[in-house]
Amino acid sequence: MAGGIFPTFLYKDAKAAIRQLTEAFGFTELAVYEGEGGKVAHAELALGGAAVVLGSKGTGSRFDELMKDAGPTGVYVVVEDVDAHHRRAVEHGVEILMPPTDQDYGSRDYLARDLEGNIWSFGTYAPETPA
Repeated sequence: MAGGIFPTFLYKDAKAAIRQLTEAFGFTELAVYEGEGGKVAHAELALGGAAVVLGSKGTGSRFDELMKDAGPTGVYVVVEDVDAHHRRAVEHGVEILMPPTDQDYGSRDYLARDLEGNIWSFGTYAPETPA
Protein backbone atom coordinates (compact mmCIF):
# COMPACT_ATOMS: atom_id res chain seq x y z
CA MET A 1 0.00 0.00 0.00
CA ALA A 2 1.38 3.40 -0.98
CA GLY A 3 1.49 6.14 1.62
CA GLY A 4 0.57 9.74 1.24
CA ILE A 5 -0.87 12.79 2.90
CA PHE A 6 -4.23 14.03 1.65
CA PRO A 7 -5.40 17.40 2.97
CA THR A 8 -9.12 17.33 3.67
CA PHE A 9 -11.48 20.30 3.44
CA LEU A 10 -15.11 21.00 4.19
CA TYR A 11 -16.84 23.79 2.26
CA LYS A 12 -20.18 25.57 2.62
CA ASP A 13 -20.49 25.20 -1.16
CA ALA A 14 -18.42 22.15 -2.09
CA LYS A 15 -19.66 22.17 -5.69
CA ALA A 16 -18.37 25.74 -6.18
CA ALA A 17 -15.08 24.72 -4.55
CA ILE A 18 -14.73 21.79 -6.96
CA ARG A 19 -15.36 24.14 -9.91
CA GLN A 20 -12.73 26.60 -8.67
CA LEU A 21 -10.14 23.92 -7.90
CA THR A 22 -10.58 22.23 -11.30
CA GLU A 23 -11.04 25.30 -13.51
CA ALA A 24 -8.69 27.80 -11.83
CA PHE A 25 -6.08 25.56 -10.21
CA GLY A 26 -6.08 22.69 -12.72
CA PHE A 27 -7.09 19.83 -10.43
CA THR A 28 -8.67 16.77 -12.01
CA GLU A 29 -11.87 15.40 -10.53
CA LEU A 30 -11.27 11.77 -9.55
CA ALA A 31 -14.53 11.09 -7.71
CA VAL A 32 -17.54 13.01 -6.39
CA TYR A 33 -20.17 11.29 -4.26
CA GLU A 34 -23.32 13.17 -3.35
CA GLY A 35 -25.31 12.53 -0.22
CA GLU A 36 -28.78 13.59 0.81
CA GLY A 37 -29.98 16.93 -0.48
CA GLY A 38 -27.27 17.12 -3.14
CA LYS A 39 -24.47 17.83 -0.66
CA VAL A 40 -21.04 16.48 -1.51
CA ALA A 41 -20.41 13.57 0.87
CA HIS A 42 -16.91 12.91 -0.48
CA ALA A 43 -14.82 14.17 -3.41
CA GLU A 44 -11.27 13.47 -4.53
CA LEU A 45 -9.29 15.85 -6.75
CA ALA A 46 -5.74 15.35 -8.06
CA LEU A 47 -2.99 17.60 -9.38
CA GLY A 48 0.21 15.96 -10.50
CA GLY A 49 1.12 13.40 -7.85
CA ALA A 50 -0.92 15.10 -5.12
CA ALA A 51 -4.57 14.81 -4.15
CA VAL A 52 -7.03 16.50 -1.84
CA VAL A 53 -10.29 15.25 -0.36
CA LEU A 54 -13.27 17.49 0.25
CA GLY A 55 -16.94 17.55 1.11
CA SER A 56 -19.81 19.76 2.15
CA LYS A 57 -20.24 21.32 5.56
CA GLY A 58 -23.44 20.44 7.35
CA THR A 59 -23.66 16.76 6.47
CA GLY A 60 -23.80 15.70 10.12
CA SER A 61 -20.93 13.23 9.73
CA ARG A 62 -18.48 12.78 12.62
CA PHE A 63 -15.77 14.62 10.63
CA ASP A 64 -18.21 17.46 9.89
CA GLU A 65 -18.98 17.83 13.60
CA LEU A 66 -15.30 17.81 14.60
CA MET A 67 -14.43 20.42 11.93
CA LYS A 68 -17.30 22.76 12.83
CA ASP A 69 -15.13 25.33 14.61
CA ALA A 70 -11.87 24.65 12.78
CA GLY A 71 -10.15 27.47 10.93
CA PRO A 72 -9.07 27.64 7.32
CA THR A 73 -6.35 25.33 6.11
CA GLY A 74 -3.11 25.98 4.26
CA VAL A 75 -1.88 23.57 1.60
CA TYR A 76 1.29 23.54 -0.51
CA VAL A 77 1.13 21.87 -3.94
CA VAL A 78 4.14 21.30 -6.22
CA VAL A 79 3.65 22.43 -9.83
CA GLU A 80 6.14 22.47 -12.72
CA ASP A 81 5.36 25.91 -14.18
CA VAL A 82 4.39 28.35 -11.43
CA ASP A 83 3.91 31.28 -13.78
CA ALA A 84 1.54 29.42 -16.11
CA HIS A 85 -0.37 28.04 -13.11
CA HIS A 86 -0.64 31.55 -11.66
CA ARG A 87 -1.91 32.97 -14.99
CA ARG A 88 -4.64 30.32 -15.08
CA ALA A 89 -5.72 31.17 -11.53
CA VAL A 90 -5.80 34.90 -12.33
CA GLU A 91 -7.87 34.24 -15.47
CA HIS A 92 -10.46 32.54 -13.25
CA GLY A 93 -10.64 35.42 -10.78
CA VAL A 94 -8.81 33.74 -7.90
CA GLU A 95 -7.71 36.05 -5.08
CA ILE A 96 -3.91 36.15 -5.33
CA LEU A 97 -2.15 36.88 -2.03
CA MET A 98 1.42 36.80 -3.38
CA PRO A 99 2.42 36.75 -7.07
CA PRO A 100 5.04 34.27 -8.29
CA THR A 101 8.16 34.97 -6.22
CA ASP A 102 11.62 33.38 -6.16
CA GLN A 103 12.39 32.11 -2.65
CA ASP A 104 15.79 31.96 -0.89
CA TYR A 105 15.52 28.17 -0.63
CA GLY A 106 15.28 27.74 -4.42
CA SER A 107 11.54 27.53 -4.99
CA ARG A 108 9.30 29.80 -7.05
CA ASP A 109 5.91 30.11 -5.32
CA TYR A 110 2.65 32.02 -5.33
CA LEU A 111 -0.13 32.20 -2.76
CA ALA A 112 -3.89 32.25 -3.33
CA ARG A 113 -7.07 32.14 -1.24
CA ASP A 114 -9.97 29.93 -2.29
CA LEU A 115 -13.65 30.85 -2.10
CA GLU A 116 -13.90 29.95 1.59
CA GLY A 117 -10.63 31.32 2.93
CA ASN A 118 -8.22 28.39 2.66
CA ILE A 119 -4.69 29.40 1.66
CA TRP A 120 -3.13 27.55 -1.28
CA SER A 121 0.61 27.73 -2.04
CA PHE A 122 1.78 26.52 -5.44
CA GLY A 123 5.50 26.19 -6.04
CA THR A 124 8.39 24.30 -7.54
CA TYR A 125 9.98 23.05 -4.31
CA ALA A 126 9.36 19.38 -3.55
CA PRO A 127 10.57 18.22 -0.13
CA GLU A 128 12.80 15.16 -0.27
CA THR A 129 11.15 12.34 1.60
CA PRO A 130 12.66 9.00 2.62
CA ALA A 131 11.80 6.05 0.37
